[in-house]
Amino acid sequence: MRNDRRVVTVAACLLALSALVAQAPAWAQTEGVDYRPLVPAQPSASPPGKIEVIEFFSYGCPHCAEFFPLVSTWAATLPKDVVFRRVPVGFNRPAWINLQRTYFALQASGDLTRLDGKLFQALHEEHLPLFEEPAIADWVGKNGGDAQKFTAAYTSFGINNLTVEADKMSEDYQVTGIPTMAVAGKYIALGDTFTLLLTSTDKLIAKARAEAKTHPPKK
Repeated sequence: MRNDRRVVTVAACLLALSALVAQAPAWAQTEGVDYRPLVPAQPSASPPGKIEVIEFFSYGCPHCAEFFPLVSTWAATLPKDVVFRRVPVGFNRPAWINLQRTYFALQASGDLTRLDGKLFQALHEEHLPLFEEPAIADWVGKNGGDAQKFTAAYTSFGINNLTVEADKMSEDYQVTGIPTMAVAGKYIALGDTFTLLLTSTDKLIAKARAEAKTHPPKK
């Protein structure tokens, strides 16, 4: 009888545990394993009611090159309340600073979508030395972009300002390695693999969404 009672008690505990797991929110995560809080939190540049997700990256980073097709596919499926944007970092490396300017110049000239992935490929698969403006502009023209518009944008005061702002953001978000995914200005996603990193980001989006409903903005 005692053994029977013990079996029943264990079964009851397992059922209770299962019930608790079922009731746990889908965004439940472990701080320090799946994410770290960003202190202080950073203001969002997105419209009210939108959840901002930022990828900090560099064209010069081989990990970012590997991550690019995964994060691009992931970003294409995001719900309407999520705004995804990318911020290039320089980390005080002259070549990477030039690649920062390249990102913003391609964005300004309208060639970013066409050449985004191709530039990763050119740098990391073809090993082309695209780290100075003349070489990059020549490559842009040979790959269907507008080299003149690119050069005009690359050397502009506006692009210089965007680069400075990007550096300031990477400092404010305490970015020490890339790719880094930040959510809602409050969380940095963690993960040992790119798949886990995106899974953590998805859960942080759900967490930010739940928190916004629990704590509506003050009028």
